Amino acid sequence: MKKRHNSILLEVLAMLLFLIYMIPFVIILINASKPSLKIIDNPLSLPTDPSVFFSNIVKTVTSPNVRYISSLISSVIITVVSVLLLALIASMAAWVLVRTKTKLSGVIFMVFVAAMVIPFQVVMFPLVSWFHLVEVKLGLMNTPFRLLQNYPGIILAYLGFGTPMSVFLYHGFIKGLPLEVEESATIDGCSRSATFFKIVFPILKPITVTVIILNGIWIWNDFLLPMLVLGSGNKVQTLPLAVANFVGSFLRKWDLILTSTIMAMLPIVIIFLILQKHIIKGMMEGSVKG
Repeated sequence: MKKRHNSILLEVLAMLLFLIYMIPFVIILINASKPSLKIIDNPLSLPTDPSVFFSNIVKTVTSPNVRYISSLISSVIITVVSVLLLALIASMAAWVLVRTKTKLSGVIFMVFVAAMVIPFQVVMFPLVSWFHLVEVKLGLMNTPFRLLQNYPGIILAYLGFGTPMSVFLYHGFIKGLPLEVEESATIDGCSRSATFFKIVFPILKPITVTVIILNGIWIWNDFLLPMLVLGSGNKVQTLPLAVANFVGSFLRKWDLILTSTIMAMLPIVIIFLILQKHIIKGMMEGSVKG
């Protein structure tokens, strides 16, 4: 009887937390269906004309100053390329660190773990300064491969900041994999790279999905790093930068800000809901096996 009461209490608590977390989303959705003046007048009032929401979508997409479609394409390119490279590089690095039983591998892994606790604000200025220095030294200023205000720089930055956590997750998962499977593949004539890509990497599917989703949510929603590397007036900009363009010095278009916010968060929310069971499974298996 006591267990049943505890279970009911936990369910009620979970529902209350759900409602609390949903309040901001509901307020955004309600105000995205109203004109800007009504939002300022009473942000908690219900919309009277639902068609305003669709007109706000049209205004958001067709706004010449924001370039929403090109920003969407840039966000997709940056996010997809970054998470795929993170999953590939981090999985290979973690596998080598786990299977190489030396003091050096232990030190390298601890460096990755230590990098997870370094605040981003500490390295903001050195990051931009280093990118500019590399551009000047290598002559990349007017080429498609320049690091600032272009795709290579922001993707390289995400690889640097996302690798420590990804290696940490992969490392805990790989430690629980049986070594006999890899030894059998080696005996059968598989090279080291073939063993990883044909034997090990397919087994890493649960934790790979976890790494992709966690990094994908972070990269898709990130504002500060794209602002530093890409800049606000650049032709390559992400969705968070596009949303920020609706905020002027003297005017804030709240209807378009909230509508573009919903449009920006919707794709990643849908992907998260579809793959959430894989995320939970990957994190649980990684923590248990690690």
